[in-house]
Amino acid sequence: MEQTLLKVQHLQKNFGEKVILKDLNLEVRKGEVIVIIGPSGCGKSTFLRCLNALEEIQSGEVLLDGKPVRKELKSVSTMRQKIGMVFQSYDLFPHKTILENILLAPIKVQKRDRRDVEEEALNLLAKVGLADRGDDYPRQLSGGQKQRIAVVRALIMHPEILLLDEITAALDPEMVHEVLEVVLSLADKGSTMLIVTHEMAFAKAIADRVLFLEHGEIAEESNSPKDFFEKPVTERARQFLRSFEY
Repeated sequence: MEQTLLKVQHLQKNFGEKVILKDLNLEVRKGEVIVIIGPSGCGKSTFLRCLNALEEIQSGEVLLDGKPVRKELKSVSTMRQKIGMVFQSYDLFPHKTILENILLAPIKVQKRDRRDVEEEALNLLAKVGLADRGDDYPRQLSGGQKQRIAVVRALIMHPEILLLDEITAALDPEMVHEVLEVVLSLADKGSTMLIVTHEMAFAKAIADRVLFLEHGEIAEESNSPKDFFEKPVTERARQFLRSFEY
């Protein structure tokens, strides 16, 4: 049996008096790809942000390798390095080159040797088809290229788990494919990922497990993505999937 990397126990998240996530429980195994889908406002992105303590939780706990991930703990910075996150906004520094954007965190935060990190960065850029863009600035790249850079920036920190939050949502349709190809290649190499997406065909192709969220709860969970997308158990999931063509 594969090692459990991340464990979520009775997680609850409130904004004021409004309950956003209610009693969520989840175990994520090493090498597993979990896709999280559901209607807008159901708590998908908030859930990912809770996993690396970008959001405080009101009760429950998140454990990585058996150790708590909480915003108020001194260890939170170290734990966040192990839980990489890529947002739909690229968050690249416009005044720094692509290579400088990638090198910043591993050198400043992890105190790694610049030559080693630069060599790794160039190798990663080559793997995402951007080997010749290291000296360019973000303004010179397309949205799809910037999103691939955001993935590289997360990977160079050597995270144990990668969280991807609607990373194609801000892209033009023709740019979506190039980003999804990078994510598919990571899955093929055994990366552990939690992915929030509205790309249903992609979700069906990449997922080991599917979570369908509704009103901050896991309304349906399936270890067979094929079965989920072809014959979901709940009427709410069937209704949701009918709104997509995939």
